[in-house]
Amino acid sequence: MPQVYFLCTGNSCRSQMAEGFAKALLGPTWHVASAGLRQDGLNPLAVKVMAEVGIDISRQTSKRIDPAYLRQSDLVVTLCGDARDHCPVTPATVRRLHWPLVDPAQATGDEAHRLAVFRQVRETIHQQVLSLQVP
Repeated sequence: MPQVYFLCTGNSCRSQMAEGFAKALLGPTWHVASAGLRQDGLNPLAVKVMAEVGIDISRQTSKRIDPAYLRQSDLVVTLCGDARDHCPVTPATVRRLHWPLVDPAQATGDEAHRLAVFRQVRETIHQQVLSLQVP
């Protein structure tokens, strides 16, 4: 069973949304997890925009990178430059992808504008997860 690990800085938005989409779209034939260089907690706007497309990530938790899970993964996807540049070394057998996404948590302005940024990032992640193939 292929194992995928989505990584970003704080495991609060991008990687959480990717985990939610992967679990929903790839199904039980994949092991799916996400983590961050830090544990910043699950961002409520990420939960909100995922619920808009019928995916409940409210029970997911923010986690730090687990080196054992990382080494056992078939695919590691970094969703920001920070995670790409500071991700622990992986064995040559681990395929790595990088999806350079803006951090929606850094969006400023009123809630409507911030939600628009979250939705844009969500849609990009959705398309990227759809393009994943079994390693």
